[in-house]
Amino acid sequence: MKDQKLQKTNVYRLLDQAGAVYTQHYYGDTEAVSGTEVAEALHEDPDRVFKTLVTAGRSGEHYVFMIPVAEELDLRKAASAAGEKSVGMIKARELLPLTGYIHGGCSPIGMKKQFATFVDETALLYDTVFFSAGKIGYQVEMSVSDLEAVIPLKYADLTEERR
Repeated sequence: MKDQKLQKTNVYRLLDQAGAVYTQHYYGDTEAVSGTEVAEALHEDPDRVFKTLVTAGRSGEHYVFMIPVAEELDLRKAASAAGEKSVGMIKARELLPLTGYIHGGCSPIGMKKQFATFVDETALLYDTVFFSAGKIGYQVEMSVSDLEAVIPLKYADLTEERR
């Protein structure tokens, strides 16, 4: 569907309002479901394509973590980065009411409330990274420094060690 590719998501609108430099990507004509399938559909290195994960800390605060799609979030490292004793993934049914996004289309930009956002430090290795544009089938490509101009970010080692 050609006009699907021309749709502006709320994330794109917010980036436009902020004067951010970014590139839109559409992969909705594929069967891509997982993050690694999205990276494959975009013909990109999975280390440059980031997923957005939402957690709850023991304190009750929520945190957002962006990590490469082929990696797993290390909950101990995430808790340490957030200054919490522990964090856990929120349940899928809590995502939409909390963030305004559905599973598979969650973006760190434009959530109902801006939560503390942490990006895996590997993002700094790349000129640009990819992440959800807030709707399944849509991705944003931009530098983390440009992203940091839109939302406050903290960098940390967040992923489980590769075996």
